[in-house]
Amino acid sequence: MITTLTAEIDVDAPIDTVYNQWTQFESFPEYLGAVKSVKQIDDVRTHWTVSIGGREEEFFADIVDQVPDDHISWQSTDGTFHAGRVDFVPHTTDDGHPGTHIKLLMEWEPQGFLETIGGALNIDSAQARMDLERFKRFIEKRGTETGAWRGEVHGRQETGPEGLV
Repeated sequence: MITTLTAEIDVDAPIDTVYNQWTQFESFPEYLGAVKSVKQIDDVRTHWTVSIGGREEEFFADIVDQVPDDHISWQSTDGTFHAGRVDFVPHTTDDGHPGTHIKLLMEWEPQGFLETIGGALNIDSAQARMDLERFKRFIEKRGTETGAWRGEVHGRQETGPEGLV
C-alpha cells in the first residue's frame, strides 16, 4: 500500500534563491527532521540515511526530472519505494517582494506498524509541514542559498506506482 503526503508553504525569498537551496541535498539534515545525511554522488544520484519511527534506513534515490525554478522529482532506486516532487511557484509577499510557494508531494511504501499508522493518521504530513517551516526559517534567515545546481534532468523514468514521477 502506497502512502501519500502533501505539504505547502510560502517563503519570503525569491524563487531562484529557494530553488537553489533545495538543490543542496547535503544540507537537508539542517531542516528535515528524519534526514540524518544525504550524499550527492553525481548530478542525479544521491544516497540517503533517514530515521523513521526510531528505525534507521538507507537508500539511493535518483533525480528523474528537474527544471530550475520550477520543480524537482525523485525516486528511490533500491529498497523500499519512495518518490516525490517539489514545485516552486513564484508569488508576491505581503510587503510586495518576490516570494516562492513550495508544494511538496511524496509517496512511499510504509514498512512496519509505526510507518503504516503514521501515514494513516497524517502524522507524516504534519512532519513534512514542520520540515518546510524549518526550511523557510533557514533560507529567510540566511537571505541567500548555500550553493546551487541549475542543470536540467528529463525523462530518467516514466512513472512511479501511482504515476507521480
